[in-house]
Amino acid sequence: MAAPKLFVTGATGYIGGDALYVIANAHPEFDITCLVRNSDKGGQVASQYPKVRLVYGDLDNTGLLEEEAAKADIVLHCANADHEAAAKAIAKGLAAHPSDRQGCWIHTSGTGILCFADLQSKIFGEASEKIYDDWDGIGEMFSIPDSAPHRAVDKIVQAAGMDPSAPVNTAIVCPPTIYGKGRGAGNQRSQQVYELARCILEEKRGIQVGAGKTYWTNVHIFDLSDCYLRLVEDAAMRARKATWGREGYYFTENGEHVWGHISKVVATEAQKQGFLESDEVITVPDEEANRLTPYGALLWGANSRCKAIRARKLLGWSPQGRSLEDEIPDVVASEARKLGLVEGHAAKVAG
Repeated sequence: MAAPKLFVTGATGYIGGDALYVIANAHPEFDITCLVRNSDKGGQVASQYPKVRLVYGDLDNTGLLEEEAAKADIVLHCANADHEAAAKAIAKGLAAHPSDRQGCWIHTSGTGILCFADLQSKIFGEASEKIYDDWDGIGEMFSIPDSAPHRAVDKIVQAAGMDPSAPVNTAIVCPPTIYGKGRGAGNQRSQQVYELARCILEEKRGIQVGAGKTYWTNVHIFDLSDCYLRLVEDAAMRARKATWGREGYYFTENGEHVWGHISKVVATEAQKQGFLESDEVITVPDEEANRLTPYGALLWGANSRCKAIRARKLLGWSPQGRSLEDEIPDVVASEARKLGLVEGHAAKVAG
């Protein structure tokens, strides 16, 4: 049997880079093609994966996306979750497959889609009791408002999986807050917790949005990549243990946190490492959070609660990564290094 052909977008990004690392190392026999924006990005990928074929372009190059999707057995889309033209191009390319060689599309969304109620009410920092799941409650994911983040592209993917004239096997992976240093060829840094640590270090005080009572689920990047690996293997081996199509929706959480508590943990650790005089956490309004980092009110002040049941039941997914709180010392230290604070602190201690 010919080696499965895998087309990857976002190969130098945080999510796609780590997923590619796991898949390429687990299956060196795969015929992998990666979309990269330029020769610098291409060099990063080539240095780590000399056998990988590179195509140059971005998500606006819809003709290229369509062409590569038509060639691939599996598309792993880990780039922009809100690029509608790219999603339509991938769908069109996969739909061109003959009926005896249906393509598989693994798309990356995000649990920001669950924040729509807080975004509509414009109330940030308050807890919500609503918890979604991808098993018994999967039907709720089909009635989320079109205004919700990522919803427009999710609908394009799901429509491709339900087209009777040219069916595509589709699966949507929906990660929450991700943490841990990535192993990819490009960006190895996540966003939410790392940006919170950066802002706390720069502001020299702990911060939380509103009352700090909002919940968000989380997952270590290694565990997220393991879920991608299991889906890719299911597609490549045609094992079909996984759900594909409209109900092929996969949350990937390993617990949840309260953002106000995480702010306190970060501030306490920053004080312990010598970067703050106090671990006091102050409340900032949503406008201030948005000034500190784009969409800060959403990232730290909205609720995004879910249960990852489908991957556990069908794929045997069992997250093993260390907890978010256990990762915080490394998060603070890495952000301090990026800000140039470690050297200054060492010099201060040395007198």
